[in-house]
Amino acid sequence: MSTAVATGGGARTSAPKDLGTRKKRKWVRFVLPTYTVGMMFYLMAPIFVLILFSFNDISGERNIPEWKGFTVRFWQDMFGQSDLNASLKNSLIIAPTAAFVAAILGALIGLALGRYQFKFRGGTEFILFIAIAVPEIVLASGLANMFLSLAPFSSIPKGFWTIWVSHIGFCIAFVAVTVRARVSGLDRSLEDAAQDLYATPLNTFFRVTLPLIFPGIVAGFILALVLSLDDFVITNFVAYQTKTYPIWVYGATRIGIPPQVNVFGTIMFGFGVTLAIVNAVLQRKTEPK
Repeated sequence: MSTAVATGGGARTSAPKDLGTRKKRKWVRFVLPTYTVGMMFYLMAPIFVLILFSFNDISGERNIPEWKGFTVRFWQDMFGQSDLNASLKNSLIIAPTAAFVAAILGALIGLALGRYQFKFRGGTEFILFIAIAVPEIVLASGLANMFLSLAPFSSIPKGFWTIWVSHIGFCIAFVAVTVRARVSGLDRSLEDAAQDLYATPLNTFFRVTLPLIFPGIVAGFILALVLSLDDFVITNFVAYQTKTYPIWVYGATRIGIPPQVNVFGTIMFGFGVTLAIVNAVLQRKTEPK
């Protein structure tokens, strides 16, 4: 009987503590989701405004920061600005091709850094870090001076090709770091098993290694594509007379941005979300179960 009383007393003593802990957990469960949702709305607010104003029914050809009503006529006439179309065409040619070349070169560097030990491995990682950490204005001025100094000795046309080469250069580091992180987490036993089954090193790479690191390459390509598509600082220094989409939009802000910019921005946002979803699905399929 005394044991039962002691047990009951202990339960009555710990009940207020359990109640206080439970209340504290409820408070934490309320604060963290609220903070997360609030930050999501804060980060997405400019995108929501961009999408909303792509349907703004304004009377002129320049966007104004005032809602005038709903219309889809700017979606129907999204190619109504010839200068904007030309700059967008340049960006849509430069960004995917530069990202593709950077993805190949960066994947090879990332594979080497994540898999092998060699003499200049530390120096290579340091250079990649510098390429990512250096301010864009420093890299842009350096590229501009380099192209000017090489002009008497190089036949690279200024404008489109200098932008293309510059974008490949600063995108390689981002792809290499992304692929390196993917390679570092690979299970080497899978490659060893393939070689035990008499697979050549080339077959092992294409049948085992490449499918495993492919999501990392896709992630690096998407990152390079986005960085190239919206780059302004470096492009402005090496563009000369060529205009890309960001440069044209920056120039248009002086007299008013046409609504077609909001339309194209909405399309780019949707395309980026689609690429992110595809990359997430690829990563989930390649994860070991």
